[in-house]
This record gives sequence, C-alpha cells and structure tokens, in this order.
Amino acid sequence: MQRRFTAEIDPSMAGEKATLMGWVHEIRDLGGITFLILRDREGFAQVTLPKKKVEAELLGIVKHISRESVIRVTGTIKEDERAPGGYEILPHEIRVLSYADSPLPLDPTGKVKAELDTRLDSRFMDLRRPEVLAIFKIRSYVLDTIRNFFKEHGFIEINTPKIVATATEGGTALFPITYFNREAFLSQSPQLFKQIMMSAGFDRVWEIAPIFRAEEHDTTRHLNEATSIDIEASFMDYEDVMRILEDLIARVYESVKRECEKELSDLDIRIEVPDTPFRRITYTEAIDLLKSTDNPEFSELVWGDDLSASCEHELGRLIGEHYFITDWPTDSKPYYTQPAENPEISLSFDLMHPRMELASGSERIHDLDLLISRIDAMGLNPDSFEFYLRAFKFGIPPHSGWGLGLERLLMTMLGLENIREAVLFPRDMRRLSP
Repeated sequence: MQRRFTAEIDPSMAGEKATLMGWVHEIRDLGGITFLILRDREGFAQVTLPKKKVEAELLGIVKHISRESVIRVTGTIKEDERAPGGYEILPHEIRVLSYADSPLPLDPTGKVKAELDTRLDSRFMDLRRPEVLAIFKIRSYVLDTIRNFFKEHGFIEINTPKIVATATEGGTALFPITYFNREAFLSQSPQLFKQIMMSAGFDRVWEIAPIFRAEEHDTTRHLNEATSIDIEASFMDYEDVMRILEDLIARVYESVKRECEKELSDLDIRIEVPDTPFRRITYTEAIDLLKSTDNPEFSELVWGDDLSASCEHELGRLIGEHYFITDWPTDSKPYYTQPAENPEISLSFDLMHPRMELASGSERIHDLDLLISRIDAMGLNPDSFEFYLRAFKFGIPPHSGWGLGLERLLMTMLGLENIREAVLFPRDMRRLSP
C-alpha cells in the first residue's frame, strides 16, 4: 500500500485503509488503551490501540518501541475530533524500521529546553522539531518565490565561481585555499563576475549562492558562510534597483503570509507585509537624526563615520519599518561604486530592517580610467584585477546591482533570535561541525 503523509488524510476518509511512516513522537499508556503519536514532515497522527480490540502482538511491539524510532503503520482511518487532524488510525500492522537509542540527545517535543549550541551539536534531532522544520520549509518557499520573481522580471540566473584568484571587495576577510600549488580564495562575493556579465550583454542577471567571509565576528547576526541573493542590471540606476529590491521583499512577505499558514502557526508568529515604497533617508540625514537624540553615544558622530550596530538599532527604533539609507560617503563603499557629481558622495544604498542591515547596493563605475583610479585609491593593485578590468575595455553599459542576505531576511521576517537558526548547518568562527 502506498504511503501517505499525515496531512493527506482527513476525517472524510473514515473506513479507508492507509499506511503512514514516520517517527514515534510520543507513547501514552492509559491502562485500557494506548495512544502512539506518529510524526512525519507534515504533522501528527494518532494511532489508537484499545487493549481489548487489538492483537497482543501489536501491543507487544508498541511496548518495546523507543521514542523517535522510525515505524510503518497500516490501519483503518476513523473519525475522532479529539485526535490530531480529526482522525485516528486503528492499526492492523506496526513495523519498526529503525530503533532509536535512549536517552535522546535532545527532546524533539521541545518540552525540555536546550541552548542553541547544544541543539546545533545534535542538529539532526533538532531539525525534527516541527517549529524548526517550519523555518526551513519557509526558507524553501522563499527561494521559490525569489526565483519566480526574477523570472517574471526578465533576469537570467547565473552561477559564478566560488574559487577565485583575488579578493572581490579588497581587505583581508578571505579564506585562503591551496589550488594546485597556487594561492586561491573562497569567494566573498560574485560582484566582479556579475559586472563581467554586463559586458557580455546578459543585461539582467541574478544568482543565489554561498559567500565566505573570514571575519572574526561572534554575534547573533553574522555568519562566516552565508547565502547571498545578488543581482546586476544594465541601463538601470540605483533608484531602479532599489525599486526591484523593495518589490522583492514585499513579494516574499506576501507569499509567505499567504502560502505558509501552517508553518507560521507552528512558529506561533504573524507577519505583516511591508508597505512600498520604503522610506529613504540619506546617510547625512541618518547622522543628523542620530545626533538629534539625547543619547550621548551619538553626539560625537561626524560625517564619514561608519554606522555601528548601536546606530542601526537606534535608527530602527526611530523609523520602525524597512528603510533605505542612501548616498553614503564614497570612501566607505567598495572601489566599484559610482561617485555622485559631488565625488565625496556615492550613488549607493543599504536596505535596513529595524533590527539590522539586509542588503547593500549601488550604481557601478563603468568608466575604466575612473575604476582603475578608485582601485588605486583603495590601496589595491590593478594588476590583480586584470581579468575583471578587461571587460571594461570593449564596451560595457552603465549598470547597478545589489546583494541581499537570505539568512538575515529570514531572521528578521520570522523574528528569530539568532541567525544560526536560519541555517541548516551554520558556520561561524567557532563551529566547523556538523
């Protein structure tokens, strides 16, 4: 008999036979009757064993099953509004497919709380919890939504190298590797290759892929391996790609709210779709807004300072919704960022959630001489970027783009306390396993 998920059965199927497979979530022996709760990816089913009506062999099997063992149950569906899903299974056959050791490393019911590090050490067990599974079902749906969004907007999906010969952004936040007796690095961004695709005439490209940053952060919002959603688009300015970004965020929220009701219920959260267009403030306005508060921490801010985590937190408190910070100081942005008419200001932006930065983008320099001078000004060697600069010698259109952190998007949308909760097997400066 073909296996069914628990969610595929409903009370209207009473009298039919069904085969379910999953984990033993709980067993309750009440004397004259035993209840076995089977859990699969889609939910729970109650297997009911009245001792006077069920074969002794089945009772013996259930008596010796440990929690989290994997079983197959075949039985008759019976309507019961008190049971999960409004039905129960009266079993004809129970077969143990895999016994679970005891004691368990974690309690998959969540009744016994565990620290995040403990959960991550036994991630296979932690992921069995419905509320944890819900995060990754939503993550999968978000990826589908993003892919459909870019297809509708005429973008071509690309896959750029993750083993690279030089730094993308400059600096030292790179993981070096040995590549056939040569030095190479794990990619920190697809930026250079996205821009090369503009020279190649692809016009609009997007990618979703891992990025690697060797930064010694130990916070709730940083990872050393993360997933980045990147776009690059020819003949668009930074306002154009900001509109694409805010429309994408709104689409993701709207789709998750509409299609992931069960998962949101498992997480016990409600999400509100943000209104577009998002508020825009310039970097200068952000500095002035912070200095206007009574907080002495911000009184000494001067134009050109970086905005710290506490600055972001305060701006988020004051604004209270998604917003853009635009027109950052040129020297605070990567060498490929297009300066404005005032060369001290760049045509750039960061997308902010009240809790943190989500994305960063800009218009890009497409003039070769200006690009080389900016690379020099950053203290980098243009010779190291020859493969990239060649694409600017033979006709490249004006273009803009951005990169969005998938895990930060999920963290803020779902109200997660730690970004590691949005990753199956997170990598940070202390964790390399599992």
